[in-house]
Amino acid sequence: MRGEKWIYTIGTSNRSAEEFIGVLKSFGIEAVVDVRRFPVSRLEHFGRDKLAVLLGQAGLAYFYLGAELGGFRREGYESFTRTAEFKSGLQKLEELASKKRSAVVCAERFPWRCHRRFIARELEKRGWRVEHILEKGKGWVPKNQALE
Repeated sequence: MRGEKWIYTIGTSNRSAEEFIGVLKSFGIEAVVDVRRFPVSRLEHFGRDKLAVLLGQAGLAYFYLGAELGGFRREGYESFTRTAEFKSGLQKLEELASKKRSAVVCAERFPWRCHRRFIARELEKRGWRVEHILEKGKGWVPKNQALE
């Protein structure tokens, strides 16, 4: 992992199952950590149970942390990041990502429109380098942490 702690994020968006798996594999992802509070989708293959099976068939691990890290919080997600519940979820995420090259997943394609940006910010504070996967072979590392 380039000698540092790296973690990735990705949105399911409207990708086909094949495209989604291809994008993950293009970044060498080994585990997907689902942070959708409500892990359903109008695209059947992105429902929680079907996604777990799809990833397993592709040789990727699936973990669900939507209860701990999912969006749609009453007081807003940024406020939620200061709670013990969020910190506990973040610790679980770090433990998973320390063992396998991991991607945090939710539905929104672009991280700047999604609660993944808040998760990423907190991970950066804890020494993680975060890359947001946009499409196959194309990621975005925010300027504040880009490699020199």
